[in-house]
Amino acid sequence: MPPGLRKVQETGLRTLRCGKDRLKYAGGNRLTSMAVHDRPYGSFYIGRLPKGCAQCEKGGKMVLFTTGLCPFSCYYCPISLEKKGKDVVFADEMRVRREADILEEAEAISATGAGITGGDPLTAIDRTSRYVRLLRKEFGDKFHIHLYTRGTDLKKIARLGRAGLDEIRFHPPSRLWDRMDRSGYPAATAAGRDHGMDVGVEVPLIPDMRRGLVALVRWAEASDLDFVNLNEMEFSDTNMGQLRARGYRVGRGKSYGVAGSDRAARELLGRNWSITVHYCTSAYKDSWQLRERIKRRARNVSQPWDVVTEDGTLVKGVIESGDLKSVMRDLLRTYRVPRGLVWLNRERHRLEVAPWILEELASSLDVEAHIIEEYPTADHLEVERRKLP
Repeated sequence: MPPGLRKVQETGLRTLRCGKDRLKYAGGNRLTSMAVHDRPYGSFYIGRLPKGCAQCEKGGKMVLFTTGLCPFSCYYCPISLEKKGKDVVFADEMRVRREADILEEAEAISATGAGITGGDPLTAIDRTSRYVRLLRKEFGDKFHIHLYTRGTDLKKIARLGRAGLDEIRFHPPSRLWDRMDRSGYPAATAAGRDHGMDVGVEVPLIPDMRRGLVALVRWAEASDLDFVNLNEMEFSDTNMGQLRARGYRVGRGKSYGVAGSDRAARELLGRNWSITVHYCTSAYKDSWQLRERIKRRARNVSQPWDVVTEDGTLVKGVIESGDLKSVMRDLLRTYRVPRGLVWLNRERHRLEVAPWILEELASSLDVEAHIIEEYPTADHLEVERRKLP
């Protein structure tokens, strides 16, 4: 695994390089056909893809991270260092300072819904329920909101239901997978259903715990839940030591997923289930889902001086040295650069110029110039920089 992996998929960015069968339902969540639907980058499912996941596939889900605080200590938790254990809020890559930031990010990606995560969002229930009401009021009933939690507090679940949450995904710890009936999750899932939510289970696929996973899916099926989501367990900066100590390793030719996950998932989904079971790979999150969201944001935030790549990144010329105001006047007056193709970015202390123009003029300017490629996200993560002659 390359050093310096600084962000993970709760919102994070990594460099992007980039079902035909219909099912008939007999009623409720019970399926009469068990065709496997393959998705990009090794993901697949049986049944009917949860609505929240279907929106993620199109890049339409804003990831709302409401707190990094969590009362639990899951050894596989991949949350990044900038968030883990910290009471911070992010909307995708944007650090949220005010509620308007959440709405601005949703607009920037033309969001059709939001996925609320953490930490554990129930740890900050006042804030989380307030954000659900905010999104519901601003975007209406068609805006789909789901939430991921390990908590089972019935009063908190009821608050989320009253606020307008559409879907809740419970994350029971692995030690409970084979004895769910003796846990707090039967009451918690019933509470979610009583408040009008779709209810499912979402856990990491731990390859050496197949018996426990079978027991968990069997319980979800018997409890008439809507789905079981299995996320490929993945390495990150924060969990690498614990995963390696337990004997896990990165799969060959994979993103950062744990070896053996795909095979275990195929075996599990090959059983005769009557409930939706969905396996989502880390490569799918990084190379498809994230890219689709990036492309949506690029369409909304790109400027006339930007070139948008097929992956949704932005290519632009930048000048970061010298008297930027004087350089801009020179470009406009001496070189007749159209005003709409050059901009003084005061916040980032640089001049941004259409790359095809800066390529041509760089050798004539007494300043250091670069062509850069960056994400159209709030953190402007830079992918590549090339100095011009």
